[in-house]
Amino acid sequence: MAWNLAEALEYIQLNTLDNEDYLDADETRQTALLNVSNRTLERKFSGKTIPDEAVYLFAAVLGAAFNDTNKLQQQGVAAFSISGISFTFKDWAKRPIDHLIPSEVYELVGEANGEKLGGRSVKWTVL
Repeated sequence: MAWNLAEALEYIQLNTLDNEDYLDADETRQTALLNVSNRTLERKFSGKTIPDEAVYLFAAVLGAAFNDTNKLQQQGVAAFSISGISFTFKDWAKRPIDHLIPSEVYELVGEANGEKLGGRSVKWTVL
């Protein structure tokens, strides 16, 4: 899909708080973030209309989640240190990509499809 990067950049800049990783990325990285965002949302909300704004918001989340530091966490690194600065990741923080979808995206997709979508799903558990 061909993205209007200027439109995406403006929307992310004006509508998200944690956006530095997306804004600082080059056009190739921004396009990749938008593509992965779109593909993930299409899979998660199969058969539903996905508004561009939902893709933009999720792309900013992915930019932060998969920046140079945090992508190590996604790859399973527990801790590392560089020149006296150390990072330790929580072992519970590594999650599948669709768990990163913010509630705002659920609301946008729901509005675009005339329904209310919940951000959480009910799962069976054994006690």
